[in-house]
Amino acid sequence: MSASTRSSATERRIAPSAAVALALALAATLASSYDVNAPPLPPLVVELVPNVKVQGGGELTFLGLSVYDGYYWSPARGWAKDAPFALDLHYHRALDGAKIAERSVSEIAKLGYGTIEQRARWSREMQRVFPDVRRGDRITGVNLPGGVVRYFYNGKLIGDIADPGFAHAFFGIWLDPKTSELDFRQRLLGEKP
Repeated sequence: MSASTRSSATERRIAPSAAVALALALAATLASSYDVNAPPLPPLVVELVPNVKVQGGGELTFLGLSVYDGYYWSPARGWAKDAPFALDLHYHRALDGAKIAERSVSEIAKLGYGTIEQRARWSREMQRVFPDVRRGDRITGVNLPGGVVRYFYNGKLIGDIADPGFAHAFFGIWLDPKTSELDFRQRLLGEKP
């Protein structure tokens, strides 16, 4: 076998491997550069979660109606339950704060978080904090160390709920792998456009 024949045979064996490596590198680049056009977080939120950047986002619909756009902000990819992060919801319709709390408790129960007594307490806490929203309003929940969830309404602090079990349960509505809105979860985490 001549040197040029050996070279061609080697190139043919390397070429598919190089093509696969190039395709994987391109896919990784596209995945890491997935751009979400999220409105900037309120300054008070950015102060609480340093080095935060949007990881993903999308629109949540119910029976074909747009409910809100949501954005997940974190210093790193993925959902780390105990790390600081923010979930930013921009409402497309008017909703009663008590109904938002009621629906949240229902979703938390479906995920299996908390006891009946804990969920009743969490419901009262959410009803205390959650305002009624109109189209264009924004609620931002921030996960803080120690299991504190701090809420902002249109950029202004509206209250805290300090309970690690609640923090995991509340953000689990959107971020737990067992969520009822798996497609929305994947968009929030930047796993799909």
